[in-house]
Amino acid sequence: MAWAILIFLYSVAGGIFLLELGPYIYFTYPEWQIYGGIGIGVGVVAAINVLALSNVSNLSEEALADPSNVLIRPGLYPLAIVFMDSRLKSEILWECANGQQLWPPSEEAGYGGTTSMPSILCTAGFPTIYVVFIIALLVDLAFQLYMFFMTWRYEKLLQHYQSMQPTIGGYYKA
Repeated sequence: MAWAILIFLYSVAGGIFLLELGPYIYFTYPEWQIYGGIGIGVGVVAAINVLALSNVSNLSEEALADPSNVLIRPGLYPLAIVFMDSRLKSEILWECANGQQLWPPSEEAGYGGTTSMPSILCTAGFPTIYVVFIIALLVDLAFQLYMFFMTWRYEKLLQHYQSMQPTIGGYYKA
């Protein structure tokens, strides 16, 4: 359960970051909202996973053990984000070179609101941020795969729970 809570925390934090500061990284209108929404959605699935792991219901485990929930999303989502970041390198560099202001076409369209671009994106440099971003997405993929394994293992335990027999000391043998 602690693993699912960790995934919940960093997914929701990343989703909120993208929803708030996404216009400085992605310059097409719904793009940052889509990625932020996916991050929040992953957090919701992780929260449901916490509830499912604390319950003995086989139904919730079967729903969460579906490979599409955990294997397809973390595999395709990072590829799209990395591709978009590499495509938008010149716009991000322009924002850093011009006092961290929003890219002019985005500003004309009314994106950005009252926030300003985080200075860490400019001081670290685009290549460093890009590499850290790729590493973070790979770590997320590993975390998601491990969470899928733990959910699958718990589901199998619940399926075979009826056939287990208690032994002395409280352990079960199949």
